[in-house]
Amino acid sequence: MILVVHIGGSRMKWGLAGPRGWVAQGVVANAEIGTLVLREWQNLARPSRALGVNAAGEAQRVRVEAQLARWRVPMRWIVPADEAGGVVNRYEEPATLSPARWASLVAARRRALADDAVPRARVVVGAGTIITVDALDLDGSFRGGIAMPGLNAMQKALGEASPAWRRLRGQWSDFPANNADAAATGVLAAATGAIEQVRERLRREDAPVPCLVTGGAADELARHLAAPVEVVDNLVLEGALALADA
Repeated sequence: MILVVHIGGSRMKWGLAGPRGWVAQGVVANAEIGTLVLREWQNLARPSRALGVNAAGEAQRVRVEAQLARWRVPMRWIVPADEAGGVVNRYEEPATLSPARWASLVAARRRALADDAVPRARVVVGAGTIITVDALDLDGSFRGGIAMPGLNAMQKALGEASPAWRRLRGQWSDFPANNADAAATGVLAAATGAIEQVRERLRREDAPVPCLVTGGAADELARHLAAPVEVVDNLVLEGALALADA
């Protein structure tokens, strides 16, 4: 059994995988990581190995490792490599790529090989505190990607720029007629427009490039993206598990 964790900006996802797939999964706020051994992990079967993806810094890493102490299982933290899991990392300094982006790319490649008779390119979107948009070529090469503030961060920036935009929560509209909807629509249009530009640059033929979206704002973004688009809740965990023997 392999325990896989992904510490994001505000919450941690985890999964316990056996020979036939996921045995258990869960989500916990980062502030509650210290209670895992008393709650979600209290009756969890002992894993033989543990892998982690950390996007939240040293303090959270230490807290997670403390929760593993009762099992005496060391945590292996994933670091992006030049090549692993069928993906070639074309980042100028491969190790500086976010481990979450790396794991998502590996998972996307595995899905491409499993789903397509001839593997197609993919755009992989991480929709969390930061939105990342990564281009994965049809041969498994990570071409590069872009990053921008998440939807909440963009909305907050509007409020900081002018009092008229503070604490507004609107909804998408083709032609917004109030400040709240103008802000909500503008934020979504900025993010989805950037995603569609990356898809267009990656396209080599008439068929659109499939897009995988993961993260807390995945559903909200996916509703405004062109097909084919798929929301995958645990893409990072999938990729981390695929890297277990890499």
